[in-house]
Parts: sequence; structure tokens; C-alpha cells
Amino acid sequence: MPQLDAKGRHTVAFTLNGRETTVEVETRTLLTDALRHGLGATGTHVGCEHGVCGACTVSIDGVPARACLTLAVGVEGCAVRTVEGLAPEPGRLGVLQAAFRRRHALQCGFCTAGILMSLDAYLVLRPNPSRREITEVIGGHLCRCTGYAPIIEAALEAAAELRGDIPAPSSPEAAHA
Repeated sequence: MPQLDAKGRHTVAFTLNGRETTVEVETRTLLTDALRHGLGATGTHVGCEHGVCGACTVSIDGVPARACLTLAVGVEGCAVRTVEGLAPEPGRLGVLQAAFRRRHALQCGFCTAGILMSLDAYLVLRPNPSRREITEVIGGHLCRCTGYAPIIEAALEAAAELRGDIPAPSSPEAAHA
């Protein structure tokens, strides 16, 4: 990384949800601010701004990270994925998102984006997680509405669907189940 001038603005080039992008930021700009205010990716929420609540979780090169603790200049050349990147196409929910909807795993929705991002990354590594493992993954997120039980059920359901153990609900097989 080149030496950065603390008083200037810098153009940061990275991949956001599969698309090359750039954003101009000050050296001290946090990734949350660059995403939300610089690029309009408002799915990444800002909660505690201390890395505790997990609402700002994004994926950087496939690894979950707290965007409120990450400087935007630090993602130069990286692949960043936000909750907007979970949907396979506009107007269609991803597998985890759809499971959350079916299981009523969100209420106010503030924490949901970060939880989805952590679970998405985890299910890539562990496609057959136990209830305990899912509980540990979401343990890094604060949710004040759901009591976590529907979140765990949705994650386990999505994992089974991703593995092919249960049919996708929109499939003809699911209509006859």
C-alpha cells in the first residue's frame, strides 16, 4: 500500500458485490461510511460503532469483518460483499434471506444484515453446522427483538437447503411436501 497523506482524499478501488468500483475517501474514513454515504450501499448498518453489535458485518475477501472498525483505504484491491450481494438478482432473495423470511427470523431488521453476512461466510466453510455452532456464530451479534431462536432455525434450514437435503421451497417438490 502506498504512503497515504492524512490531509488528502484517496481513490480506493475494490470489488463490491462482484462489480469493480471506486470511492473517494479521506484516509480516516471508515468502510461503513464509504459504503453507505460514498456508494449508497445502505444495507450495511451502523450500530455501536465499536465492533460489538455486529450490525456492520461485511465480507472482505470471504472473511467476515466489522466495517465500523475497517478503514476504507484498507480494502484497496479487495473483494467486499455486503448484504445487497446475497441476492442472486434484483427482486429475488438469497437462500439465507428467504429462510429468515420464512422463519420470521427478523423483526426490526437492524441486526439482520450483519447476521446474514456472518452466517453466509460460515456456511461456506461448514455446510453442515450444528445448532451449537450456529449459536456461536451469531453470538457475536446483538439482536434485541427475536430472541435468537428463529435465527438459529432459519440458519439450519438454509444450510440444509444449500446442501440439497431439503428442496428449495419454490421448487415443484416443495409444493407437494
